[in-house]
Formats: sequence, structure tokens, C-alpha cells
Amino acid sequence: MTIKIALPLFEGPLDLLLHLIRQNKIDIYDIPIALITKQYLEYIELMRELDLEIASEFLLMAATLIYIKSRMLLPKKEEEQIEEDPRQELVEQLLEYEKFRQTSQFLKERYEKWSNAYSRKINDDEELLVTEINIFDLLTALKRLLNKPQPKIHLPKETIRVEDKIESILEFLKQRKAILFEELFQSHPIDKISKIEIIVTFLALLELLKLKVVKAYQEKNFGEIYIKLEDTNGNRNYF
Repeated sequence: MTIKIALPLFEGPLDLLLHLIRQNKIDIYDIPIALITKQYLEYIELMRELDLEIASEFLLMAATLIYIKSRMLLPKKEEEQIEEDPRQELVEQLLEYEKFRQTSQFLKERYEKWSNAYSRKINDDEELLVTEINIFDLLTALKRLLNKPQPKIHLPKETIRVEDKIESILEFLKQRKAILFEELFQSHPIDKISKIEIIVTFLALLELLKLKVVKAYQEKNFGEIYIKLEDTNGNRNYF
């Protein structure tokens, strides 16, 4: 089954590149193209492994990165030393897109500020300042889990169903205000959980995010990821 990503936290290939640049603390004007290409392709491969539908623009960007990398590996003749940096067009795209994102975020924050100008007093148990995360933050957290040693357990896929994991996540969240992302995978000790169970649990989380039943957020950039129940209506049908 192919899961179409239709989440409010899902973005495009430029968002993935900006995510990798921030994560690696890279100067956007001097992108180590070999490293970024390698990591970008790892994310594409992870999305394939999760059986997620990959939009064509992600594959186009992958081809662009490989082309830039190949151009930078070509030996240059002395008279060609002043040739334009193959990364220049990509850098300009990223800078323009980042400007657009910052403007959108500013307008969003202004709207939220003024729309809440006359709201009720914040209770002690309400959130103060959180950052809603994107799909790439979640994939990064998933990669960390999958990179841990996995037990040699061979289970057919049908023994672990996404629907069952959705129900168990909802039951877990009803008992807690918010949980850490890693806690979703602690039905067994983390070194005993199988790879297939990790993947099915992650797909269940994506489905709940798509339905806006849960919310994923961080209290700071690249901080711990928290999952919170948004819809507590126990009678809602998710399938």
C-alpha cells in the first residue's frame, strides 16, 4: 500500500535541502554538495522504504544535485578557473525560497498574535511557545531509531497492522498530555523492537497527523519531538 503524504507539515525538496543545511550547520553560500547529495538521497530512500509516494519534484532535485556534484568533480583547465560555481543557481533558489518562507512565517505570526488579542487568559497547563515541525524532522527522528542495532526478527508485514498501531497510539495519548516521539516505540525495549514495527508505528503516526487527530511539535529547533492528542472525541471513526 502506498501512503500519499497529504500533511500540513509536508513541504517540498527545497524545504528538505534547507532542513539539511540547518541540521549540518552549513554556510548556504558554500554547500558541501557531496555531503548534501548523499543525505538527500538517504531521505529519498527512506521515503521509498516507508512506501511513501514521492512527488516528482523530489526526484528532479535529486537529479539536479547529482548533476551539480558531477560538474564539481570534473577537472578544470587553467583557463576555465573563473567558471561560474555550479552551485550558484541552487543557492539563489534556496535564498529566494528562504525569504519567501520567512515572510510567510512573519505574516502567520502576526495573524496569530492579533487573532488572539482578546482571547481568554492562558491556563497553567496550556502550551506557551512551540514550533510545529515538518515531515523531515520526523524522518530524521525515525532515521535515528532505525540506525540503532535491530534484533534479527522476521515477521510478515500482516502481523502488525497500521490500524492496530493507530488505536494503541490513541490509547497511549489519552493517558498523557504529550509524549516524546521515542515513547511511541516503547511497547518493547528500544533494542528489542523490530524494524517492521518501527515502520508501521511511524506510518500510523503519519496517518493521525494527516487526519489532524494529533499534533507534532518541538519546543526549540532540532529539539525533542513531542506528540499531542488534538481530537479527544473517542467516537470518531479513523478508517
